[in-house]
Amino acid sequence: MNSPKNIAILGSTGSIGTQTLDIIGGHPEMYRATVLVAGRRVEELIEQARKFRPTLAVIADESAYGRLRDALEPLGIRTAAGAEAVADAVALPEVDMVVTATVGYSGLEPTIRAIRAGKDIALANKETLVVAGDYVRRLLAESPSRVYPVDSEHSAVYQCLEGESRDKVRRLIITASGGPFRTWSREHIASATAADALKHPNWDMGAKITIDSATMMNKAFEIIEARWLFDMEPERISAIVHPQSIIHSMVEFTDGAIKAQMGVPDMRLPIAYALGCAERLAGAERPLQPEQLAVLTFEQPDTDRFPCLTLADEAIRRAGNTACVINAANEIAVAAYLNDRIGFYDIYDTITATLARASFVARPDYADYVASNAEARAIAAEIINQKRL
Repeated sequence: MNSPKNIAILGSTGSIGTQTLDIIGGHPEMYRATVLVAGRRVEELIEQARKFRPTLAVIADESAYGRLRDALEPLGIRTAAGAEAVADAVALPEVDMVVTATVGYSGLEPTIRAIRAGKDIALANKETLVVAGDYVRRLLAESPSRVYPVDSEHSAVYQCLEGESRDKVRRLIITASGGPFRTWSREHIASATAADALKHPNWDMGAKITIDSATMMNKAFEIIEARWLFDMEPERISAIVHPQSIIHSMVEFTDGAIKAQMGVPDMRLPIAYALGCAERLAGAERPLQPEQLAVLTFEQPDTDRFPCLTLADEAIRRAGNTACVINAANEIAVAAYLNDRIGFYDIYDTITATLARASFVARPDYADYVASNAEARAIAAEIINQKRL
């Protein structure tokens, strides 16, 4: 019998992380949670570590380290804290696969370290390929690492492409739920609060991702991610609104056929598919019932009401560090919106204003991404502060 696969989970206390642990807990003969990493939720990390007994538990927030150490070291569980410890954890020799379930730019460095260490990656952190897609692809070309997408849309495309010749693909069709404001007028959306935006009709996600869904920035990011993940020309990737969230994405082929991957809106299936390295794991998700297919509707996205979607074209057209700047400005703007400091459309305005002022780098290396991220965050924060004067 093969020994269990050792999994490191970055973002173990978040939505994807907790569902990953549910799957690991249901299949102890196949998987072991060897490394657990959390950002600030130290009590939740302690509870997880007591249950799953990892080799190492890491908290990014160094101020919480004492609490983590005192709780876990008596149990024989090693502990560490800080960004460098997070990056070091993914390269441990005993780790077989890294689940990158953190949100935002913070997932980039540990993912790069995992690739350099030759680890397989279950990628739920879309910002890694959004920010540095070209750079990451170059690293993967020199590494034995394989990337398995966890985003439901990219997992769907991955499944639809299995067994197919890539030169027979006409386009990738990324579906979007439309978010909580799909039927709202622009005027109504303009007055929407963060509390309104957090009421997603289909998915249970973290706050930042839910706001990105409301602005459709997440779909812009998914188009950029698909461009690098599947090595697909941008003009062959499109988005369509599908309110039921039953079809997670589609692939159209040169003969006119379209393959779609369907399932209930639940992340357990794509997580399990990635953990299994494209092998299917029984019992990962609630089954889709035929009556749920009675009504499937599709709409073209409205970029007037959701202008953030246009930023995918901007990022791909300008290339270089453009997507890095967009992501950094978006993270700052979303945080401000969640704290009721700016309005809904100020998110888009902050991003475009930051793009106009940030330095452009045509072929960035890792140091350039770090610098671009810092510069864009500072510019976006300044823009938001000026709005409030």
